[in-house]
Amino acid sequence: MKIILLQDEKKLGKKGDIIEASDGYARNYILPKKIGVEATSANLNDLKLKKSNDAKVAQEQLDAAKALAAELNEKSVTVKIKAGTGGRAFGSVSTKEIAAAAKEQLGIEIDKKKIVLADALKNFGSYDVSIKLHPQVTGQLNVKVVEE
Repeated sequence: MKIILLQDEKKLGKKGDIIEASDGYARNYILPKKIGVEATSANLNDLKLKKSNDAKVAQEQLDAAKALAAELNEKSVTVKIKAGTGGRAFGSVSTKEIAAAAKEQLGIEIDKKKIVLADALKNFGSYDVSIKLHPQVTGQLNVKVVEE
C-alpha cells in the first residue's frame, strides 16, 4: 500500500515522502497513529499543491531576506557605552544592545541570536557586524561604538 507521510518518522522517512508499506502495517500502525495517509489521487494532488505553495513561501522569505540585507548594508546604528579610565571602554557591546539600538534607531526588529560577533566590541570605533537573516543570506550592519 502506498502511503504519504504526514510527519517525519525515523524508520520510514521524512514528511511528504511517498513510501510503500505492507497493508497490515499501514492499517494497524501508520493510519491509526496519523503518521500518514493513503496515497489516493486526491491526497497526491493535495501533496503536490502543498509542495508548490511551500516552495513559493520559501522563495518569498528568501527575497524578503535579500531586501532586508540590502537595506541593512546601507545603514548604521550608534551604541553608547560608558568610558573607563584613560578614555577606554568600560565593558563591551552585546548582541542584545545592538538589536535594541537597531529597533530604536532604524525601526527594524532583529533577533539578537541572529547577530554574529566575531569578537566582543570592547573599543570605541566603527565595526561591521554580520546578521544571519536566512540560511542563504547574511547582511552587514555598521555599528558605531561611542562614549556615553
